[in-house]
Amino acid sequence: MATVGGQSAQGGGTGKEAAPIEFREAVEALGSARLRPELVIAPAPAPRRLAPYTFALSATVEVDGEELADGTLVLLHDPAGQEPWRGDFRVVTMARAELEPEMAGDPVLSEVGWAWLLDALQAHGAGYAEPSGTVTRCHSQSFGALAERGASTEIELRASWTPSDGRFERHLAAWGDLLCTCAGLPPAAAGPLPLPDAASLGGVVPMPARRRPRPH
Repeated sequence: MATVGGQSAQGGGTGKEAAPIEFREAVEALGSARLRPELVIAPAPAPRRLAPYTFALSATVEVDGEELADGTLVLLHDPAGQEPWRGDFRVVTMARAELEPEMAGDPVLSEVGWAWLLDALQAHGAGYAEPSGTVTRCHSQSFGALAERGASTEIELRASWTPSDGRFERHLAAWGDLLCTCAGLPPAAAGPLPLPDAASLGGVVPMPARRRPRPH
């Protein structure tokens, strides 16, 4: 049974039914993705109600011991296909990061966030169809005993799309780059990234400002 980071590809995440070969091969393909070294990947619980077969990963972007962004990626497979997908596979993702407060007032921040995703897919040559999603921004201001924390702005991008090329490793790599972009990191050459249990996952838009460390 296919594993990535010690997690098996199973029907609905239940472990009671062997997954079809197409799904196991898709999960194995994730193991050949070349990701940036700032990404820390780990297995995640797979949702059971979205499709007969699911597999999930979580990731954080860490630099100098500080976590700058986090997210999840879920690979769904329904051998019978689903009409909204227009296919039998679907990638569902979430990416979240805290940005500099001055970005909260940018009127095109949501559009730019969506462009980061599409640009990442294009840059990795990941074929896709039926993309959908939302970009949410939240501005917070602390008061009283928490006033020294200052203001914060968080961006969260939830998206899904149908992979149309069978190159699932490209979709994982594109999502990893999206997380790094949300974290404010500049483009960098990717390399193989070791995972737990020795498994390996291995147009121009504005870059976000990298978040400064928040006072404790």
